Amino acid sequence: MPGSDIDIVKRMYDCFNVKDIEGILAVLDKEVAWANGMEGGHVHGHEAVRDYWTRQWALVSPRVQPVAFQCRDDGAIVVEVVQSLFDLEGRPLDGQVQGLKNKTVRHIFRMDKGAVTHFDIQSDGSGGSPRGG
Repeated sequence: MPGSDIDIVKRMYDCFNVKDIEGILAVLDKEVAWANGMEGGHVHGHEAVRDYWTRQWALVSPRVQPVAFQCRDDGAIVVEVVQSLFDLEGRPLDGQVQGLKNKTVRHIFRMDKGAVTHFDIQSDGSGGSPRGG
């Protein structure tokens, strides 16, 4: 089912970029562990993810553009992503805002039966960093 899991992840990026929280929550496990890119660590569960993105989107308007997808032997889906930050009026931001900045990162998704159970961001090449989008 890797093809269908990749399709789910692709749709999640589309939903994220238009701030469709419900569209994303629909494919997250109810107990999902989601990397918190602003404060570090992870948030757990739908309401925590909703709160995290609501707080993030009140500060900046991030855009994530997936450029490559890979299925690892351990079942994880790794996505190379260009992350860009904009202010709330849509103007590009320079610099960092609360742990978020313009950069290329790897998003790592773990899925079970078509639902995301765990999400990490790897930005330094050293494994799954607890910083996330």
